[in-house]
Order: sequence, then structure tokens, then C-alpha cells
Amino acid sequence: MKLLIAEDEPKTGTYLQQGLSEAGFTVDRVTTGTDALQHTLSDAYDLLILDVMMPGLSGWEVLRQVRAAGKDVPVLFLTARDHVEDRVKGLELGADDYLIKPFAFSELLARVRTLLRRGNSAPVQTHMRVADLEVDLMKRRAVRSGKRIDLTAKEFALLELLLRRRGEVLPKSLIASQVWDMNFDSDTNVIEVAIRRLRAKIDDDFEPKLIHTARGMGYMLDAPEST
Repeated sequence: MKLLIAEDEPKTGTYLQQGLSEAGFTVDRVTTGTDALQHTLSDAYDLLILDVMMPGLSGWEVLRQVRAAGKDVPVLFLTARDHVEDRVKGLELGADDYLIKPFAFSELLARVRTLLRRGNSAPVQTHMRVADLEVDLMKRRAVRSGKRIDLTAKEFALLELLLRRRGEVLPKSLIASQVWDMNFDSDTNVIEVAIRRLRAKIDDDFEPKLIHTARGMGYMLDAPEST
């Protein structure tokens, strides 16, 4: 599989290129939108990873011209702009997925593999539901029993991970790498604190309880009737 990364920040670009190469992909990297467009129109890629704000052409303009040229290559946007309008704009132009900076490399790799498996045959999942909990992944919004739940960026990332792995007991080490992009330190209680805060918002005032603790193993999200 051949990927193109368009990222003008040297450290991030090198980090992504090295990580994806080690994961078995052939990776080209450019630092401007102009070069990204030229490479895409002159070569065959299985996936484009585009930063939104780049010298030359923006990621949005690259995507617009790529789609106008009739190329259906999957596109994953990387952006520090966590605004609904930005994500909607990208999707309307034909983006396949969004990842907000900063992110864990493991999450990027998971999304890359999902897009490559999916190809162009199915839309990106943007809504998830468990019992009366509804989550809009694009608008970064959670609602339970019709009540809006205000979450921090990390709380939402934790909830999304639990939702995507619904019914699985996730060890603290996996949660640490996926949400905090760090190795798990048994001396820290950051995971317990994050789970406690998320549970307070998602579960404390509602029934049934969705977030469950498997003692000595980790945490799981699921509706009781599905466990």
C-alpha cells in the first residue's frame, strides 16, 4: 500500500513517515499543498494524509482539485482546528475521515487501516449509539436521554475509544497509548481519574450504567443487556 503524507511541520511529518513505514507501508512525504497535488495527480496512492493548513495550497484546496480530477483516493485530514465548520467543510469536499491534533499514532494507524480496508465502498461512521447514549463523532457531541453531555477533548477521546471497542475489556496500557500516546505507568492514576470523571458525566445521573470496571483487567463500555 502506498501513502502520501502532506505535512509541513518537520517533526510531525518525520514521525508519521517513520511510523507508517515501520508498519509496512510505502510512504512519500511532501511539505506543501502544491507538491501534494502534483504527486497525487501524477502517481497512484492508496491513501492521502493531508494537513489542512500548508504552504501553497491548503489541504482543502488539494482535496477539491483531486476530486475535480476524478480521483477517488481516500483522504484523511490532520488538523489542529477543532471546529465543526472545518470538519463539515472537509466532508463536503469529499474527505473520508478527520483526526484532530494532537493525536496518538496508534489511533492514526487504526484509522489508516480502516480506510484502506473500506476503500470507497462505505461511508465513515459518524454516529454511535449504546442504549440511550448517542455520540456524534464529527460534531464531538454526546447526548444521553436527550441531555447534552459536556466533555473535554480527552474525555471525548476516551469515550470514543470505549465506544469503538464496545464490549471489550480495555487494559490501562491500551487506553494510555490510544488516548494519551504514552506508555502506561503503574504509579500514575491518570486512567482511573479520567474514567471516574467520564463515568460521573455519562453514568451517574442515568440508568443503565454503561461504563464497567473489570478488576485487575481494565474498563469496558456496554449496555447491560449486551454483556
